[in-house]
Amino acid sequence: MKLLALAVFSLLGALPSMAQFPRPCTTPQVLLSKECCPAWDGDGSPCGQLSGRGLCQDVALSQEPNGPQFPFSGVDDREDWPGVFYNRTCRCAPAYGGFQCGECAFGRWGPDCAEARLQVRRSITRLSAAESSRLLAYLNLAKRTPSPDFMIATGTYEQMENGSRPLFADISVYDLFVWMHYYASRDSWVPVAGEQGPGVWQNIDFAHEAPAFLPWHRLFLLLWEREIQKIICSKPEEYNNLQIICNATDEGPIIRNPGNHDKSRVARLPTSAEVEFCVSLTDYETEPMDRSANMSFRNTLEGFANPSTGIANRSISALHNSLHVFMNGSMSNVQGSANDPIFVIHHAFVDSIFEQWLRRHQPLLEVYPEASAPIGHNRQYFMVPFIPLYRNGEFFLTSKDLGYEYEYLVDPVPGTFQDFLAPYFEQANQIWQWLVAAALVGGLIAAVIASLVALACRKKRRALSEERLPLLLEAEDYQSTYQSHL
Repeated sequence: MKLLALAVFSLLGALPSMAQFPRPCTTPQVLLSKECCPAWDGDGSPCGQLSGRGLCQDVALSQEPNGPQFPFSGVDDREDWPGVFYNRTCRCAPAYGGFQCGECAFGRWGPDCAEARLQVRRSITRLSAAESSRLLAYLNLAKRTPSPDFMIATGTYEQMENGSRPLFADISVYDLFVWMHYYASRDSWVPVAGEQGPGVWQNIDFAHEAPAFLPWHRLFLLLWEREIQKIICSKPEEYNNLQIICNATDEGPIIRNPGNHDKSRVARLPTSAEVEFCVSLTDYETEPMDRSANMSFRNTLEGFANPSTGIANRSISALHNSLHVFMNGSMSNVQGSANDPIFVIHHAFVDSIFEQWLRRHQPLLEVYPEASAPIGHNRQYFMVPFIPLYRNGEFFLTSKDLGYEYEYLVDPVPGTFQDFLAPYFEQANQIWQWLVAAALVGGLIAAVIASLVALACRKKRRALSEERLPLLLEAEDYQSTYQSHL
């Protein structure tokens, strides 16, 4: 399985960071008003309304029922995201993006976002030494550059006293995305009957183990396009015991011990045949739409189903999950896995398999579940914890519509001589063994026939006088330049 790298070195400066809590929306005044509609610097109006970029609108939350996996209500800030924090946000016109509509939408470029452009994610094995150096340089730059636009929450809305006492912290561009992956997958603190104080509910995840796994990570990579290097938010047990949200402080180096993992869960890394079987599955999702789903493309690719049969099996970790387990360190912790730079490379490859499935089956949006998926995973649910807001269904479409492509999936340029010959070369490649055998047999037969003809000609010439065929003697001495095409 070939791993893919994101074009970090070319996109870091061009792609805006668009996620989590916009800095202008972290004040007591905004939190109490529940309206996050910052002014765009270009014209000074909320959401760039005067320039036709967007409008400040009520947040239309999905009313479809969730599945039974999370039997609580009103106990987690991520429920009906972002309703606990904001009920009005910017809604941008199609060409624009960003929390104040001051950026371009995915795939759009230029001062007015009028230019459509397709970026290519290249294979990491094809980067030159100079490009690899630029990649590392930008990673270091992202790690050391504070995010100018976003902050992270270090407390729950209840701990913020319903917004009157904000609990937010600055964070680097690099660590912002690590924190978001943690926040979307962290456990929930819920009241448990018979116990004093809140308990911990682990069967909840707004980015994994359900239909939104692939669209969520597709958006995550698009927003990120940059890697990470240092551990933060990797101690879920400590956070649960103290009832605190990770504050993004340094916790130590990245841990890796590849290959020294639990062999009973991952006997080996995935094969191309298993990937092909996964892509051949026709159903994106099946009931109960979690890690118990059978013959589900999503569940099989995520790694909770046997990659040779599509049947759910909790005793193994396959495909996507297998590499996380194989790395046997930071990558093996769901909430902290995004700390390892390999995470981004791995998920770029997983996203490319998702792209293969989309192109092969060309599903309608209705294929993505509208209701009864685990909380956070219905089609119209806003993805946690992204601001500006994006619904799961908005990323259930081909990468070309989002402005990017994978190098190994790029379509050839039509109209070239090579394209004209390509089908014939493909056919020849499929029957080349037969062609070689036929050529050898044909050559042998031609040689035998030529020998017989030559022998017959010699006998005939002996029977004729030189006077009757004077030119034949001259012809025998002449070295012909004719060459057989056989």
